Amino acid sequence: MDTTNPHILVVDDDREIRDLLGKFMVRHGLRVSAAKDGVEMMKVLDERRIDLVVLDLMLPGEDGLSLCRRLRETRPGTAV
Repeated sequence: MDTTNPHILVVDDDREIRDLLGKFMVRHGLRVSAAKDGVEMMKVLDERRIDLVVLDLMLPGEDGLSLCRRLRETRPGTAV
């Protein structure tokens, strides 16, 4: 696995959007992980080093703005 390219986490409850964004980013040389909600997002963040989180605002459960605030508090080095 190439670890030199930035690793992007796409968080969106719409699978088609996750897949479309992921394919676009991979074509442009980025590594991509995906999550459908905040629970999956936190799991991925615990397991991998992520450089940027692309976050949908309207998610089921905890909304994107709350997740963004939590990320800013708990992982200040991760760009959102």
